[in-house]
Amino acid sequence: MSGGKLTAISCAMLSLTFVALGQFEAADPGPRGAPLGVGLPVAGLSTDQTRYFGAAAMEFANPQDVSQGLGPTFNGNFCATCHSQPAEGGTSPSLKAFPFVGDNPQVALADADGATNQVPFFVKADGPVREARFKYFLNQDGSVNDQAPDGSVHDLFTIAGRQDAPGCTMPQAPFRQMGDLHNLSLRIPTPLFGAGLIESIDEDTILANMGVSAELKAKLEIGGVPNRSGNDASITRFGWKAQNKSLLMFAGEAYNVEIGETNELMPNERGYPPNPIPQSCLFNSQPEDSTNILPATNDPIGSSSDIEQFVIFMRFLDQPKPACTGTECSAEVQKGQSLFSTIGCNLCHTPSMTTSQSSFIPAQLQNVQANLFSDLLVHHMGTGLADDITQGQAGPDQFRTAPLWGIGQRVFFLHDGRTSDLNEAIRQHRSPGSEANQVTRNFEQLTETQKQDLLDFLRSL
Repeated sequence: MSGGKLTAISCAMLSLTFVALGQFEAADPGPRGAPLGVGLPVAGLSTDQTRYFGAAAMEFANPQDVSQGLGPTFNGNFCATCHSQPAEGGTSPSLKAFPFVGDNPQVALADADGATNQVPFFVKADGPVREARFKYFLNQDGSVNDQAPDGSVHDLFTIAGRQDAPGCTMPQAPFRQMGDLHNLSLRIPTPLFGAGLIESIDEDTILANMGVSAELKAKLEIGGVPNRSGNDASITRFGWKAQNKSLLMFAGEAYNVEIGETNELMPNERGYPPNPIPQSCLFNSQPEDSTNILPATNDPIGSSSDIEQFVIFMRFLDQPKPACTGTECSAEVQKGQSLFSTIGCNLCHTPSMTTSQSSFIPAQLQNVQANLFSDLLVHHMGTGLADDITQGQAGPDQFRTAPLWGIGQRVFFLHDGRTSDLNEAIRQHRSPGSEANQVTRNFEQLTETQKQDLLDFLRSL
């Protein structure tokens, strides 16, 4: 028997011995499978609302080509490229966790329809869908200008070489060079489940929750503030840094930035200073999509623009259903839920907030308990998670408290998808300057059995 095989067998036997003696390390059980409990509309939709949601869901999964507005640069060719884990509306897919979903679709997009792109080094078949931002703008000579913050998305691919983009010549962004210069910040998609409920939580509720347990938060050095719009100072709440105010803003930017489709909200193609989009790569008039006002006898669904359809889909997409609740859960999960509060996780990951009552909110979204596990505030997360990007009033190391509903079925964690291990995701919350340092220490001081109970609880969400 070779030395390598003997070592492997010896390690396996040693591991079994530790387990038999009760000496084990808590481990992330991984994403749970069916039933999914996500991807369905909220209950009680009217016949017309159901029709609109169905049409919006179809558009969500409808690939775009250049004639429909794809490009000139893009990260995906339809919404479900980024939002399909574990069902449409989710986050980045993974072949290893859910074989029926498929692997990273960005890999195949690189040369789809004759395109001449290279797959960026940070995009892997078994890794997360990603977008890339440059921390700083570049000088004319290609060097980094550290006096000129950028922060915008630089799309992975161009339409150069595609059969439906004849004559387009446009190089990809220099991702390898930017990586070598430490000028890259990566992001993975945020899940969309329950987005309409998040939009329906009023500002007074968010601010009131911010003041709950103020003394304990101060003791644990937990702050947290709203990100706010630079125009009207209203609380923004969508995106990794809570940079978007509304689902419409989220949708308009997503179509323009991720797909490249100009629209009523974002009517102009995106060029990167100092280089504009080549005229050879502009094939459509702008905006490429807008509201289509039809005669009154026509089906009104046909009048909705792509971004309006996206909003309808997100607004009526129900919140994730946990695997169990209360006494339905195992004793271990119930203990984990208690520990979640005991060590202070709930001080940022607020288990629930209730939506408001307003005649402008669909009835199905009013006065609903949204079990989001987030305070919708941005917190300093320290040097370990800092991405050196500022969005709105959220600075280089500040991020929105990620909602944990549906985390039981996610594969990739943290803003850049750096880990698939919940244990590691928790550890990454601890670094100089992080508001989560003391809570993370509390987690590390738990027994391995207690840690396992807490991980099992998270995977039940």
